[in-house]
Amino acid sequence: MTMQSTLQKEGGKAGEPGTSQSSDGLKAGLKNRHLSMIAIGGVIGAGLFVGSSGGIAKAGPAILVSYLLVGAMVVFVMRMLGEMAAASPNSGSFSAYADRALGRWAGFSIGWLYWFFWVVVLAVEATAGAVILEGWMPAIPQWGWALIVMVVLTATNLASVSSYGEFEFWFAGIKVVAIGGFVVIGLLAVFGILPGSDNPGAGFAHLTDTGGFLPNGAGAILTGVLMVVFSFMGSEIVTLAAGESEDPRRAVTKATNSVIWRIAVFYLGSIFVVLTLLPWNDKSIVEKGSYVAALDSIGIAHAGQIMNVIVLTAVLSCLNSGLYTASRMAFSLGERGDAPKAFAKVNAKGVPTAAIWGSVAFGFVAVYFNYAFKDTVFNFLLNSSGAIALFVWLVICFTQLRMRGILLREAPEKLTVKMWLFPYLTWATAAMIVFVIGYMFFDDANRQVVLLSTLVAAIVVGIGFSLGKRREGAAEGASEVTADASVDA
Repeated sequence: MTMQSTLQKEGGKAGEPGTSQSSDGLKAGLKNRHLSMIAIGGVIGAGLFVGSSGGIAKAGPAILVSYLLVGAMVVFVMRMLGEMAAASPNSGSFSAYADRALGRWAGFSIGWLYWFFWVVVLAVEATAGAVILEGWMPAIPQWGWALIVMVVLTATNLASVSSYGEFEFWFAGIKVVAIGGFVVIGLLAVFGILPGSDNPGAGFAHLTDTGGFLPNGAGAILTGVLMVVFSFMGSEIVTLAAGESEDPRRAVTKATNSVIWRIAVFYLGSIFVVLTLLPWNDKSIVEKGSYVAALDSIGIAHAGQIMNVIVLTAVLSCLNSGLYTASRMAFSLGERGDAPKAFAKVNAKGVPTAAIWGSVAFGFVAVYFNYAFKDTVFNFLLNSSGAIALFVWLVICFTQLRMRGILLREAPEKLTVKMWLFPYLTWATAAMIVFVIGYMFFDDANRQVVLLSTLVAAIVVGIGFSLGKRREGAAEGASEVTADASVDA
């Protein structure tokens, strides 16, 4: 099948507004409001709320530069992915595009690695949510809460894609409103115009009044990059979900074009507010968490519990989307013959039940490992999946370099979204990702993560190459048999 015919097949009814069935059997049950909120909330993970304090402690106000660098990298990667997804909406997203552009081994490898990343995330997020819930209702043990959370969200995903979309709409909505309110209230307190605020309202003075903007040197910016890069994972989810929407191309285009302001407001904006409300080395930032410390400085009562509610929402959102994303990647792999065929089957509601159960089963096992073998098996799973986000982004760069040429030759009319300054900015983004991965090798805190992730990636790529060679051999054998039969005839 040529690229042109493949694009035509995928760009048919599934891409037209008002249709209910995707060309690959999935149900187009996600509404435009669902996709819009998934796109907005996709870049807001629990890592933003929980992990930002460590970055601030390491880099000081310069952590803003770290967020800016990683944010720019994500914007460029999303632009590349948006170019391909708008031309050919697909539930396998970058894995399916890598399959076409780089080879079967690439689609197989990056698809399974991405699936592995998200099923490990299921265990991490279920446990994080259980910790908060146990604090509120200690009568139920932590493992019990983790089980309840997993069961509820599995049921949601099994019900229909619209159920997932509705849950995510409200989860993401709470996150968006919370951060938007935090930025507005925080800025009013920064300038001393918030009624009843306990904050002295020092303006921008805290950005430089404690050791300057670079209190720990310029090298701390790179350390900050390593600490914040993983909190951005998830922005690509909208390109997978678009395949089950009413108008995939419109949804992808809109999400791609809005990623700049989403990162600017939610990441840079909220961290900027924290740094202007408090000196970067204030002990409460690490002890309480950056957002709780900032709210306490304003004088908002019960700030810790308010943030627990928001963090729990972020955790449930991430878990909900993680299960959805893992199952759709498994579905796509099954469609391409790179996973059990049962994964590619959907029920009457267009839900890939086997792919969901297969993904959640590994998630349940990972949750068990987190309680029974936390420092051994689960620690290995966590570290070996840690750098996969960067590998995914790197593959997207190389895939887009090849896909642009394919699209220009075979379906130029589908290039409705284009990467800026192609190919120079694509190469520059790839170089930055390689630099970050390389820098991790020299960072004591991240060396084990990148080594184990690289080992797992090498194993999966090796399997992908082996299967590819076997398929090629089988295809050549079938061709020879056909040719011999033709000669005999």
